[in-house]
Amino acid sequence: MSNVWNQIIGHDWAVQLLADAIKHDRVGHAYLITGPEHVGKTTLARTFAQALNCEAAEAERPCGQCRPCQLIAADKHLDVRLVEPEVSGRGKLSLKIETIRELQHDLNLAAYEARHKAAILTRFDAATIGASNAFLKTLEEPPRNVVLLLTATDADTLLPTISSRCRTIGLRPLPAATIEHALATTYQVPADDAHLLAHLADGRIGWAIQAAADPSILETRAEHLDWLHEALNGNRVARFALADKLARKPEQLPAILQNWLSWQRDLTVLAQGVTRSGVTLTNIDQQAELERLSRAWTAEQALASLKQTNLALWQLERNANTRLVLENLLLVYPHTT
Repeated sequence: MSNVWNQIIGHDWAVQLLADAIKHDRVGHAYLITGPEHVGKTTLARTFAQALNCEAAEAERPCGQCRPCQLIAADKHLDVRLVEPEVSGRGKLSLKIETIRELQHDLNLAAYEARHKAAILTRFDAATIGASNAFLKTLEEPPRNVVLLLTATDADTLLPTISSRCRTIGLRPLPAATIEHALATTYQVPADDAHLLAHLADGRIGWAIQAAADPSILETRAEHLDWLHEALNGNRVARFALADKLARKPEQLPAILQNWLSWQRDLTVLAQGVTRSGVTLTNIDQQAELERLSRAWTAEQALASLKQTNLALWQLERNANTRLVLENLLLVYPHTT
């Protein structure tokens, strides 16, 4: 199989499925690729679009070198559209009906040069009801030689009428060892860094690759955890002050709370003694502090903190009062000293 297909790490079965569909002329008109964020969904969709339009000999597609392959890799091919949801001021994603209507108009035009026009619609679970219903018509009556590639975290987050009209490919988180090996060999990441990033990635190969290339990702995570420790060490007044400060960062809050949630999962695992069963930690660079707190907190306190953080994320997604959500969250956390 070609080098470009081989660059997709850890999803060999999905690669083989799509490659066989092209080889045996059984390409469907719509695919839904599901899985956690940064697990490789868009990379798989983009590589499939390359394979559909590559100019190399059939056995070598996608070659990654021809004009269509390079244009698609750069998201600049006129016949392969990448459609992404917009980000609101609170960091919430939204794919709107106007975007879908513009795409539908484009898909109904003749291709400029491609064998297959394609549309890659990322995070389709962010589509509004209006956008989903509008797109349903395209799924029911797709233009000739058009392949629709949707991505979402879970098929259940989409309207059943959408997911039922797609061939679903569910990508799963990758083992830390697989990510670590890829970072060390393919991306030449130093061994210690590869080991840490592979655990922090929580199965998301795309996140690990980005973090290896961009030091600010780990710097931002460290800042988020500093705020968590500030809350845990602070009294009631200090926690209210922190809630006020973080409430002024609405676009950052989902990422902040996701980092807190990951840290608290590890704490809950330690507090409940689950690591004895072979469960590994994600935040391995925080292990000493996590182990200290797991002895100071009860398993019930750790679990309550975890649940409240998860609830806070759910509430913020539904436009709850940001300041109130943060105050309720921070008051649940036990004091660390």
